[in-house]
Amino acid sequence: MNENETRLIVPSRPGMAPGRLRQRAVRARAVGITTVVLAAVAPFALSGPASAQTDSQGSVSAQWTTQTVAPGVQVRTGTIRNAAAVPTWTVTVQAPTTSRLTGAAAWAAVGPRSWADETAVRLRAAGFQPRTETVRWPRYADTPHGTMGLRVRVGSYTGRAAAQAAATSVNAAGVHAVAEWTGYDAGQPADLENIHVAVIDPRKFSGTVEGTHDGNVAQRETTSSVAGKLGSLVGVNAGFFVTSDSDGVQGTQSGIAAYDGQLESMAVGSRAALIVEDGGRHIRVADLTSTVTAHSGASRYAVQGINRVPGTVRDCGRPGLTPSSLPWQDVTCHTGDDLVRFTSAFGATLPSGAGTQVVLDATGRVVSTGARGGRVPAGDTVLQGIGTAADWLTSHATLGQRVLVTEVVRDTKGRRVRLGRGDSIVSAAPTLVKNGRLSIDAAAEGTLDPQDLSFGYAWSNTRQPRTMAGIDAVGRLLLVTVDGRLTGGSEGFTLQEGAEFMRSLGAVQALNLDGGGSTAMAVNGKLVNAPSDATGERPVGDTLHVLPQPRIH
Repeated sequence: MNENETRLIVPSRPGMAPGRLRQRAVRARAVGITTVVLAAVAPFALSGPASAQTDSQGSVSAQWTTQTVAPGVQVRTGTIRNAAAVPTWTVTVQAPTTSRLTGAAAWAAVGPRSWADETAVRLRAAGFQPRTETVRWPRYADTPHGTMGLRVRVGSYTGRAAAQAAATSVNAAGVHAVAEWTGYDAGQPADLENIHVAVIDPRKFSGTVEGTHDGNVAQRETTSSVAGKLGSLVGVNAGFFVTSDSDGVQGTQSGIAAYDGQLESMAVGSRAALIVEDGGRHIRVADLTSTVTAHSGASRYAVQGINRVPGTVRDCGRPGLTPSSLPWQDVTCHTGDDLVRFTSAFGATLPSGAGTQVVLDATGRVVSTGARGGRVPAGDTVLQGIGTAADWLTSHATLGQRVLVTEVVRDTKGRRVRLGRGDSIVSAAPTLVKNGRLSIDAAAEGTLDPQDLSFGYAWSNTRQPRTMAGIDAVGRLLLVTVDGRLTGGSEGFTLQEGAEFMRSLGAVQALNLDGGGSTAMAVNGKLVNAPSDATGERPVGDTLHVLPQPRIH
């Protein structure tokens, strides 16, 4: 293990065009200097593994340490401070609205001008001094531009307790108010960011990159514990997963997932995925869909899930669901007609209840039928059906008959993704960078709703802990974590800031992985970031690892 620390100051002027920034970086590299450049875009831009710099006003400084973990594997740890940013606690009044998804009453962080003006008048009459702030849409590819809405706030406080006491007083004026930390606002620079960047160069690295659920898709483990067991050089948390018994089996993925060539979870609509082929020799980002079909003679029935509770679909995104068949982040949808396949990687007790279950041997022959429950026999698979799917199984999956199950994974261009040994898929949402440009399809991938600002606003538009993955122009894998939700500490990224950061690293393709309390990076089996989960490092579903051993064919 080698650790190298260098110091270099490269000022940049506010408003400097990206082209001039690139030219400056190129000139520096031409004389053998590696440089980090701070740009005017929030929160900063990074190009190369240098370790220290300050902007021309002296307000933004960064310290980077580069650690060579193995040939072709570097980890860069950075702390960026902005002395000009002075976040405080404040009271935010929320706008009443109605959830477009459920029809229930809800609250939004911003509202229309008519609401903002009326609320400000009411607060002044009650003796407060409100301020109205304009909130603009981030640079999403599929949402409106310009003004998103207006935000009404009261006061500025040095501590949470004072802000919460003020929020109680504001609520007494007949509005709905909450205490908030302004450091999470996209409209002002963050004062502190702690970031880890792992760079894996397949031209120099002889080991393996793989996604894994550590042999059991129905369990949760911390990223560092899996890294320790695998002897991982670098590991990060990966996809979205079920965290509550009411939403399914904890630990199971809520998006497409494959490990060592085996599809273990189906896609949620068409969402971003990291495709790792041949143990990491080829890696790419694409939006993927999945189609699974059960065949019995000339009859067929669509399988809508793999390794999940029939009728319960976390993050929605499958046909025939209520309240929506579109992807919706952190929403659980339902259906009364559902056919689900369970593989030998499902290590928990099978879901029970109304419906029918059949067990298939390795050739697809039905070896048992009956009530739902029990466990998946070694080497076999299980089909569970409810509603019309149960009726189909009863009619077409009798003892001794063969039921074949076919799987097809495609990208949005219709190209088939063929899975083999050493191939992995981990997925989340949304896409961040496409063909070298910001391309955040947050609405299409269901992380926010432009028509309902009560949904996804904080998840997408405020600073959060994030885990991200990308590929640069020469095929290097970029794995990035930023700590967040640490009041007085690292504040995280918005989706746009995450996309800007990935692009500044040189990513031509990038996606957002699971974040929040799940964000974790382990180096040589040890946790290196500061998770925001109340319990410490959160046990997650699947993880992505850089392993020192070359893949054995």
